Amino acid sequence: MDKEAIRRHIWRLLEERGVARFPKPIWGRIPNFQGAERAALRLMELREVRAARFIKVNPDSPQRPVRRLLLEGGKHVLMPTPRLRGGFLLLDPRRIPRHLYDKASTIRGAFKLGRTLSLDELPEIDLIVCGSVAVTREGHRVGKGGGYSELEYGILREVDAIDDGTPIATTVHDLQIVDEIPLDPWDFTVDIIATPSRLLRVAGQRRRPRGILWEYVSKEMMEKMPILRELVKRVD
Repeated sequence: MDKEAIRRHIWRLLEERGVARFPKPIWGRIPNFQGAERAALRLMELREVRAARFIKVNPDSPQRPVRRLLLEGGKHVLMPTPRLRGGFLLLDPRRIPRHLYDKASTIRGAFKLGRTLSLDELPEIDLIVCGSVAVTREGHRVGKGGGYSELEYGILREVDAIDDGTPIATTVHDLQIVDEIPLDPWDFTVDIIATPSRLLRVAGQRRRPRGILWEYVSKEMMEKMPILRELVKRVD
């Protein structure tokens, strides 16, 4: 199946099995799922999490428990704004009252309680947590189709905030693990998959683009994401 067929299959499957959660419809989204909190708790067991100081986490609903638990664990959370229109926000647990960690883990709360960072302020990232629509045991993944995770990865790579060795994890429902996903030139692979029932370290070969593949960045992307326009000036 091609990527879009895989997305449709997973969105339909989660709905049919009754594990899809708000926000709905899940079609066109990184789908929220029953057990997202258990998957997040499993992620917290990782030595990579325990050793990390700065962790980049996507802003989607199924990863909200990840963001909250990381803040409770004293980790700095770097959160991309939706569709990258506002760049990146830093959630610093030292600057957020503990009783507001749950609020800070939401998109609206992150805008209020986090701080927008310039490219020069982006910290060295110790671990990436990305959302996925589907993943394979070899670490191939597919998102919702906008290419945002790949752009976020590329931006961080361009400013040397990450490198080939930066581990990448994802949290998904067990039903989101599939047998095969095709890879495009801009795709990265994940190293760790956390589900409500288990932690998996992938068996496939790690794939890491060296930055943004500018030939695939459209004029529309440049217009909607000021951070790309800022970055291209640095690259030039």
